[in-house]
Amino acid sequence: MKKNKTYRFKSLDPITPTIAYDTYWKFAFWRQEIFIKRLRGEVEDLTSDEIIKTYKFTNAYRACDRVSQYLIKEVIYSGRFSTRDMFFRILLFKLFNRIETWELLQAKFGIICVENFNVKKFSNFLDSEMNKGRVLYSNAYMMASGSKEFCVTRKHHAHFMLLNMMLKDDLPQKIEQSSSMAEAYRHILAYPLIGQFLAYQYVTDINYSEITNFSESEFTVPGPGARDGIRKCFTSLGGISESDLIKILADRQEQEFDRLDLDFKTLGGRRLQYIDIQNIFCETDKYCRIAHPEIAGISGRTKIKQLFKINSKSIDYFFPPKWKIKMGDLRG
Repeated sequence: MKKNKTYRFKSLDPITPTIAYDTYWKFAFWRQEIFIKRLRGEVEDLTSDEIIKTYKFTNAYRACDRVSQYLIKEVIYSGRFSTRDMFFRILLFKLFNRIETWELLQAKFGIICVENFNVKKFSNFLDSEMNKGRVLYSNAYMMASGSKEFCVTRKHHAHFMLLNMMLKDDLPQKIEQSSSMAEAYRHILAYPLIGQFLAYQYVTDINYSEITNFSESEFTVPGPGARDGIRKCFTSLGGISESDLIKILADRQEQEFDRLDLDFKTLGGRRLQYIDIQNIFCETDKYCRIAHPEIAGISGRTKIKQLFKINSKSIDYFFPPKWKIKMGDLRG
């Protein structure tokens, strides 16, 4: 393991960590080890950690999760699209964040693009699917229903109307012309139903495409789960904001893995980005409910809802070409 590195932040002072701070880095290492082993075709002895064996946790890198992989491969890089169509495809997919809903719409309306989009037709079609008992939305993170804002009774009607509003306002072009991720984020945040965390998720998803090319280590917004994890990992931030804390940890990640003698394998040369650091806080919050039940968070949750179960459908991993991921390094 490489030693004698130079780090911008040599000390956490005045931040005061708890025992869960080491757990944070160990969890990131363990979860990445599982990802690497699966990528190399291993199916047994993926981890000795009983908590990770029992419960469902996302990958250390957000882009490695199944839904993000589908977004990258099937929604963004499945063909050549204009900025307007690409924005539309990404936001339409992310409004529901559910692969089955995207495939349902695609089977009905053909190539998903602005030209084929009609609020009434899309709404009526999903009405009929809902009436059959179809689940349309993922439970990963939910948008407000928009019933009051758009005077409708079903939220997918409101969400289609919101997307139509964005297109009429030329939001795709505004995003493309933004000079920073923070500027693009503010454009998205200005719309109804979209809070700070959701706007950050959306700008990150858009940045997977060629519409923008922002650094993911430029700007971050911690979500509710991440704030819960931060509360468990630190007794005091010493006046430092949660966003700045994420930046500090991203900077010193190699130092922390070295300190704990963990040979963390990056994503083909790509370090953990701000979005990944905050996501790991969210997963650490869940992990600590079992590992450190004596440490209270913000939400007060004490159980992990989802149990781990093997998904037999393999993933042929693909990442935005602009990242220049070294897949050979990952597969060994």
